[in-house]
Amino acid sequence: MNGNPPTPRQSAWLVLVMLLVIVIPAGITLHTVRVPAAIAVAGANPTPHGYTVSLLLFVVPIAVIGGWFLPQERLRIPRRAFALTLALLVPVGFALDFFFANRFFTYLNSGATLGVRAPAIGAAIPVEEYVFYFTGFLAVLLLYVWTGEYWLARYSVADPRAESAKIRRLLSFHPASFVAGAALIAAAIIYKKCFSSAPAGLPYYFIALVTGSTVPSIALFPAARNFIHWRALSLTMFMILLISLFWEATLAVPYGWWGFRPEPMIGIFITAWANLPIEEVLVWISVTYTTAIVYEVLKIKLQRGPAGQEPAAQPPTSRTV
Repeated sequence: MNGNPPTPRQSAWLVLVMLLVIVIPAGITLHTVRVPAAIAVAGANPTPHGYTVSLLLFVVPIAVIGGWFLPQERLRIPRRAFALTLALLVPVGFALDFFFANRFFTYLNSGATLGVRAPAIGAAIPVEEYVFYFTGFLAVLLLYVWTGEYWLARYSVADPRAESAKIRRLLSFHPASFVAGAALIAAAIIYKKCFSSAPAGLPYYFIALVTGSTVPSIALFPAARNFIHWRALSLTMFMILLISLFWEATLAVPYGWWGFRPEPMIGIFITAWANLPIEEVLVWISVTYTTAIVYEVLKIKLQRGPAGQEPAAQPPTSRTV
């Protein structure tokens, strides 16, 4: 290979450029659609248990990666960091459902679910919603870990324990993340108030997504940047985004498995995708980015040991982190 490999800073920008290379032409093309295609739904229940069965889009990758790929390759993943990442992030998804599901979303097609209701403020919601967030975070984390530790293992940090010992502070302020988050929220508010067809209120869903992504980035990105497996992150992000858009644009929204209230949205809807709000294109990008940061920082913390001390050396093994 000619030349030097990209630095962590350059890798972060490359991931962003890769996204923009796809998003910009796709957005321009989708903007040419001014009238949504009409779907003629025959019957009162056109997708029996469709939402329930569609959870296989997360469950099957979880089963294959967790039950076959990782054991088959005998990969030793940092289980404590893995479990702690889920313990921190899954409740965030649950909180979004519990506090805001009835404010942000609608569930018009009850026949697409099992009919089991779960608690949420305002009214009970389908239990599938909580399963959705749990399996979503688990699928993202497993895919990131597997691609980083096996599929793209040659690009991993050479000696993560030694590198972890060099980190003085896990928590430090990252101005760029703060500026980016504040700018995105400000732009969303301006658009909603000045250009949206529903200017009342604020784009609370977008604000929640940006806050949930930028707050960890503001505090953790300087420590995590050199450890994030940027190639694994980009592959994970693209795969999860593909699953998400297929799921929502062709199934969930057209068939009423879930929908979106316009008031807490920015007001940018993708006409060609059954008026899918732009927030839904961003949500799993945000989730994947946040999951990688939290996971890598927890690995650093556990590798350093108590009070930042590096743990005793262990016998080296291939693909061990």
